[in-house]
Amino acid sequence: MGGFVPMGYDVVGRKLIINETEARAIKGMFERFVELGSATLLTRELVAAGALNKRGKAIDKGFLYKALNNRVYLGEAVHKGTSYPGEHQAIIDQVLWDKVRSVLAQSPRTRAGNTRAKTPALLKGLIFTEKGIAMTPTVSKKGSRLYRYYTSMDAIRNRAGENTETFVRLPAGMVETAVVQQIRTLLLTPEVTARAIEAAQRECPEIEQPDVVAALTGFDALWESLFPAEQARIARLLVERVTVGSDGMAVDLRTEGLGSVVREMVTPRREMTA
Repeated sequence: MGGFVPMGYDVVGRKLIINETEARAIKGMFERFVELGSATLLTRELVAAGALNKRGKAIDKGFLYKALNNRVYLGEAVHKGTSYPGEHQAIIDQVLWDKVRSVLAQSPRTRAGNTRAKTPALLKGLIFTEKGIAMTPTVSKKGSRLYRYYTSMDAIRNRAGENTETFVRLPAGMVETAVVQQIRTLLLTPEVTARAIEAAQRECPEIEQPDVVAALTGFDALWESLFPAEQARIARLLVERVTVGSDGMAVDLRTEGLGSVVREMVTPRREMTA
């Protein structure tokens, strides 16, 4: 006894008794982790759903890893590193526990690679070379590691052109990170803020200027809470075109997309304050 009662249980008469609602949530985390194979994706999913731990705080990766390694959920009691059969009822059966162990046994690098392979290409259909040639998502594999790229169609059609100026292949993660950072920077400029206010008010006249400014300022928090598929959708609303060349990269924003995104961001904010 002592310490915090693990989520999934309550203490009654100095014994752990299953809390049915919390136990379902815990079992769901185990099952979903096996499906996704990624604590990062599962944490994003839980945060977006508003899931809270027993202390009323948002579930983070630290909590998730502790839960996935807590043998209490197997019906065991652990004392000084040794586990013993407990007097409480298990929430997780041995089969599910072993499946989680199998996923956790993979190196973080391997799991991250698998996660990236399942992630929608953020800039698909949006990215071009300075010569106007479309770039498409490609993947290469070396051993157990997967590498994502954006590769020019010229390069795909003519493999013999590798190492020439027409052969363009860029690491996808690097390009996507740079584009998102550019979006964040542009959204805070006075010119884009004014365009966003105008576009948002055209779509929804009751939206006020302070609402738009607050929404743009909170873009970082919104972006980090989104699933990869949602991030790709927002990118398509915001970005008209990404052009990469020898001098760097240019991102063209869509004015109408600004209005749609701001409206989506303002509506939940208003509902919370209503």
